[in-house]
Parts: sequence; structure tokens; C-alpha cells
Amino acid sequence: MKRHLAMGDIHGCYEALRALCDLVELRADDTLITLGDYCDRGPNTYAVLDWLIHLKSICNLRPLRGNHDIMMLNAREANSAFRQWMDAGGDMTLQSYAPFDGDAGSLADVPEAHWRFLQDNLLPYFETETHFFVHANVYAEMPLAEQPEFMLYWEKYDDPPPHESGKFMVCGHTSQKSGLPISNSHSVCIDTWACGGGWLSCLHVESGMIWQANQNGDNRRLWLDEIREMR
Repeated sequence: MKRHLAMGDIHGCYEALRALCDLVELRADDTLITLGDYCDRGPNTYAVLDWLIHLKSICNLRPLRGNHDIMMLNAREANSAFRQWMDAGGDMTLQSYAPFDGDAGSLADVPEAHWRFLQDNLLPYFETETHFFVHANVYAEMPLAEQPEFMLYWEKYDDPPPHESGKFMVCGHTSQKSGLPISNSHSVCIDTWACGGGWLSCLHVESGMIWQANQNGDNRRLWLDEIREMR
């Protein structure tokens, strides 16, 4: 049976990403939807982007765009955008590209393949017959193709109403410091604070299974229905 797997905000957490991929046991017929925010705050954006580029040859990767990915791209355009990115964790990203340990790193250290991945491969949303996937949120009464960038990339998850499509929303962006996804009957947020000592989460859409791994290599399994009961 083909699987749709949604993975929350990675934020440079390469060790958690690799542990989670091993736990899920990715297959060639899997569709893996990564929900954005690959860079910043965590220690190894370089390795995260290298691994995501590699995953394109392993499974059907559908990478979404997050607000931090937008900030990283915009940092090349103006000093003000660069400073905004630094304040949002971009300094950790550049350190991962520095040629020598302890160096600050620079935009010039980022390989062209990584810029191309961020510029040309990231999607605003992805949808199936029953679910849709976005980085942040949507207006409930507006079709996905008409959603403004502010909603798709920046708006927080706050018990949103059902979308007019009738589909179940899977998103990230709003970090859950508890380490548990937050859900209602028609949506779930699976950003579980991997970069802050929490977990990186992966939802198996068809079954409701949630795998989690952290930077220490620990892992655990939950069910979406259990998450609602815990809260």
C-alpha cells in the first residue's frame, strides 16, 4: 500500500531527520511531504539540505516552502533582509556552511545546489483526495490556489475551522513545546520543536501513526487519536 508521510519542521536537525527516516523505513513508492523550515536554529542545515536532495532519488519527495526558507533566500537581496534572517536563527545556518569549525560562515559558502533546491523545488502546498498540506495555515473559506503568502507561510495554528474543501489539513510552523502534535477533528500541527529539544514528527496519513525522533537518536510512536485524548 502506498503511503503519504508528512514530516514537520526540521530546522537544521540532521540527526533527528536521519533517525526518523530510518524509523519510518522510506520506500520508493512513498510520498514524503516535508512541511518546510529546513534551515535555521538547529546545528546542521548543510546536512539537512544535502539529505533532502538525496531523498529525491529515494522516494516521491514533495518539499513545501516555509517562512525560514523564504528568509534565507531573501537574505541575498538586501542588508535589512540579511539582518532579519540573522535574528531568526540564520547565524546557525551559516555556521553549518563555514569551512572551518568556529567560523561564522557566509552566504558565499552555501553551494549552488542548495540555493537551487530552495528556489526551484519548494511548493506552496500539496494535496491529495482527502488531505492538504501547508507550512503554516489557510483561510478556511478560500481555495488553496488563492491563499495569500501570509497565511501559507506565517500564520499561527490556533484551532482553525474546517476548510471549505472538506479536506483534513496537516501543517507545521507553530512549534508545540510539549513535543506532542496538536489536533482537532479536521486538522493537525506536527511541528514538535525539534530544534528546541523536542521531537521531529512524521505522520502516516493513511493510518494516523506518528513516528518521532530527536537529536539524541531517541524515538517513539504515537497515534493521532491518542494525541487528542492526551489533551
